[in-house]
Amino acid sequence: MKAVTVKKIKDELAHKSTNELIELCLQLSKFKKENKELLTYLLFESHNEEGYIESVKEQMDNLFEQINTKSFFYIRKSVRKILTLTKKFIRYSKKKETEVELLLHFCYKLKNFKPSIKNSQQLLNSFDRQVLLIEKAIATLHEDLQYDYKLELEELLD
Repeated sequence: MKAVTVKKIKDELAHKSTNELIELCLQLSKFKKENKELLTYLLFESHNEEGYIESVKEQMDNLFEQINTKSFFYIRKSVRKILTLTKKFIRYSKKKETEVELLLHFCYKLKNFKPSIKNSQQLLNSFDRQVLLIEKAIATLHEDLQYDYKLELEELLD
């Protein structure tokens, strides 16, 4: 089966009743964990973006504490997993402020991680890529927010 375009789906959804839409959303949530997580964000957490950011930061903190530090292989693997999870939560929100906040937090945690990431070129490269993404996201924000986030970024890079 080939998937149809988003426009065709949107047009078809316009013809559905409220009960049919509810049923479709529930069916979607049963198929993939990501669908259920996205619906959870949209229904319960999108109205409180600050709370959402804090909960994601707590989850990131917990994951950083659980990293196996026996070798850089395990550290890199865990850091990639944390970054993938963080990017997924950023996609749910679609807000640049959330993206900057979460990536800044990730970079702070990575920079202050023991053992130092300076001993692993891959981790340094990952850190640098996230800094570039933060700079790109900051450039799209309002001037006041740009100034605040640039200060935070400079503090991170010092």
